[in-house]
Amino acid sequence: MDSTKHIEFLKAFDSDDDVEFVDTFFNVVQHIHDEESSNAARTRAVVNRDRQAAHDLLVRDYFADNCLYNDDSFERRFRLNKAIFLRISNALESRYDFFKRKPDARGRMSFSSIQKCAAALRYLGYGIAFDASDEYLKVSERTAVECVDWFSACVYEVFHEEYLRKPTQRDIERLYSAHEERHGFPGILGSLDCTHVAWEKCPTAWRGQFTRGDIAGSNNDLNVLGHSPLFNDILTGKAPDLTFTVNGHAYKYNYCLGDGIYPNYSTLTKAYSVPRSGKAMFFTKKQESARKDMERAFGVLKQS
Repeated sequence: MDSTKHIEFLKAFDSDDDVEFVDTFFNVVQHIHDEESSNAARTRAVVNRDRQAAHDLLVRDYFADNCLYNDDSFERRFRLNKAIFLRISNALESRYDFFKRKPDARGRMSFSSIQKCAAALRYLGYGIAFDASDEYLKVSERTAVECVDWFSACVYEVFHEEYLRKPTQRDIERLYSAHEERHGFPGILGSLDCTHVAWEKCPTAWRGQFTRGDIAGSNNDLNVLGHSPLFNDILTGKAPDLTFTVNGHAYKYNYCLGDGIYPNYSTLTKAYSVPRSGKAMFFTKKQESARKDMERAFGVLKQS
């Protein structure tokens, strides 16, 4: 309302209290109007992202026959082997509409599956801001959040039955062969260790399950071992019987390498705390060298 009409409106009241009230009312209305105008002016302009150009650039950089960056560069930057990345991307695209390229309401083609998976892996691998990949992948913050949500849920739904399960007899045989070839330990499943990763939003009911009571927030390898279905099966005699032979002795159950915190189980092979003989020194060196693979893996995960 302009000033002339404002004054005429005030003349209709007799008392000073009424005039003061109406004057205050108009000031409030004017303030709200000014804020709305200011907010409208600050509204972000639409960014016309060239999705197709970003897709073509990603293909030229990593997926073309003569791509710019090799497979090692891809694995280092995306924290994932390129063949595995493509397997995941193709599986998600074939099963879920979110990862399929289709026109949106304005007729523009949506992001490709490799763009969405790459955006999700960039965030999961580095913990960067959701819009940090906007300049390269042309994925906005809102879309990046959706990519991470869909990627995490769909990868679990598609692959959990195959990989989040107990190892089968064939799996164990392959692990035997791979670890013996790499580390020289026959009948080994791998290394056993645990690490502490702070979970900011951990549910209250779950707090303290994997920490020691004497030192708040410390690791508890023993508690983690007690929650392992694999070792529970070994202790109860339900593990698969895959006999292997070492130095002429036959052993029924497989074993893992561990450090000094673990108990003296026959299925846990620990290094000598104070090796004295040449054989003990050689074994301790080999055992600790093989166990470093697990610690390096934890280091990569904690950096992520």
